[in-house]
Amino acid sequence: MATSVRNNFMPQSLISNLQQVLISRNDAVEEGKKIHEQPPTPAGAHCSGPGAADADVEEKDCSYTKPVVLVTNGEGIESPGLTFLVQALLHDARFDIHVCAPQSDRSVSGHSVTTRETLAACSVEISGATAFQVTGTPADCVSLALSGALFSWSKPVLVISGVNRGSSCGHNMFYSGAVAGAREALICGVPSLCISFNWKKDVSCESDLKDAVDVSLPLIHAALRDIEKGTFPKNCCLNIEIPSSPLTNKGFKVTRQSLWRSSLSWQAVSANRHPSVGGHFMSNQQSLGIKLAQLSRDASAAGAARRLNSQRKNVEIESVGVAGKFSSQQTVKKYFRLEFVEKEQENVDEDLDYRALEDGFVAITPLSLNPNNWFETQSSVSNWLAVVLANEQ
Repeated sequence: MATSVRNNFMPQSLISNLQQVLISRNDAVEEGKKIHEQPPTPAGAHCSGPGAADADVEEKDCSYTKPVVLVTNGEGIESPGLTFLVQALLHDARFDIHVCAPQSDRSVSGHSVTTRETLAACSVEISGATAFQVTGTPADCVSLALSGALFSWSKPVLVISGVNRGSSCGHNMFYSGAVAGAREALICGVPSLCISFNWKKDVSCESDLKDAVDVSLPLIHAALRDIEKGTFPKNCCLNIEIPSSPLTNKGFKVTRQSLWRSSLSWQAVSANRHPSVGGHFMSNQQSLGIKLAQLSRDASAAGAARRLNSQRKNVEIESVGVAGKFSSQQTVKKYFRLEFVEKEQENVDEDLDYRALEDGFVAITPLSLNPNNWFETQSSVSNWLAVVLANEQ
């Protein structure tokens, strides 16, 4: 809330002296009339005081509050897509940028939220923005940011999730942590955009993410403008998919969510390749961990007794081969790793997200919390985009 500083430009004693001089003048009455005939101060202009045109300019400047934009993503706060997006928004200088993103890559976390655990939010230095990294999912980040517990403001005007590397078309939307961040904002009643780049392995490069940001900026500006005007489509978030060649895209197209999805491939792996959640941390301290574990086992008489009396045996199976028969007292442990395998789809309707994206269009898919209003939502987004494109020409 802006703080009024009315009558703070001059000491009260000086103001009283000036008033006495005005009263003693012969034209005091006329001056009083002129003062009363001046138009009232516009609403929202909290800074006031005596002065000429320069002072009026200062009054307008100090009463202006930049719209707040919250940025998150699924790949972590250090990802290049988020960095390029934040830099572009800061360069525009029309927005107050806040960032709340996962500390590490949570791009396939879906709409999971963290309960029964304590999350840590640590400030991050991003020149020109207020930024925090959170040890949680994208949905956690947006929920925490909008709760008012982390930032001093109550709600931003827009939440942007991205720019994320990899398509979120079709059923991949359900896996996507980036889409979940935008959806969480919608659940909290804040307009949101999710921006993803159709990354092609061995073809795409990091500079393509910057081009994807440039392509999406007109939509971001139009959304912010129309949110302020009240004409932005309500009760939906926009999933924006940028094609693999951003600068040569064929234009914007409002699409429907397809049934396309990546194939899930589970591969059996050996124990030393097990990609556990804490694997990256423990791999750096493996030697120390082994020594501490050995010391703990040797020093614990109770633990040794339990091991001697236990009849259970842990058997680790590191391949998919036949492991043989085991008694009910034995435990079998196997290790697997999930990989997403891209696959092509043929005979897909042109108005579906996957087909439009592969054809080189920027696919804009409205996501609604109420599936019964889907046709109304798509029509509203189509009409809004038509007006945006007409204004750009």
